[in-house]
Amino acid sequence: MKVANTYTLDELMKGCKAGNRQMQEMLYKQTASKMLAVCMRYAKDRMEAEDVLQMGYVKIFQKVKEFKGEGSFEGWIRRIMVNTAIESYRKNLRTLNVVPIEDAYEQPSTGFDFGSLGMQDLMKVIQKLADGYRMVFNMYAIEGYSHKEIAETLGISEGASKSQLSRARAILQQEILKLEGFGYATHAG
Repeated sequence: MKVANTYTLDELMKGCKAGNRQMQEMLYKQTASKMLAVCMRYAKDRMEAEDVLQMGYVKIFQKVKEFKGEGSFEGWIRRIMVNTAIESYRKNLRTLNVVPIEDAYEQPSTGFDFGSLGMQDLMKVIQKLADGYRMVFNMYAIEGYSHKEIAETLGISEGASKSQLSRARAILQQEILKLEGFGYATHAG
């Protein structure tokens, strides 16, 4: 019976800093599925998410010596994945589907309980969002960026960030209601 080698993230980080290829492979194996889930939130499909994941790990292995131990190593890896997804988005020169700020305020601003939906279903719904909506929603609702930070990162105004988020939430709510069989949701716009 073969026992699998398992290492702590701290041990893997030290091995990666030393340039140990086996430790890099182990880091990938231990964290890739969790990081793929992060990438899937930003990508339009699994293929794009896998590309972002690979680019992210290349950056991790190139920059691991820069990790100073401030915060968790996994958090540092996650931040690189998010930044790689954002860079990929910007590089592909996608245009944001910006909604006028007046329209954003017409959208319902009530919260919606996403807890009743399975994670895979939620991921599918998020991936259906237009690129701009998906990016802003993930950055704000999941990663905790402020509208100012989103605006600076994506090269849009704070108002556009707010309108993108408002519209994304409205679309997500409608799509989730459809999934839950409430059929009375109509898709606006």
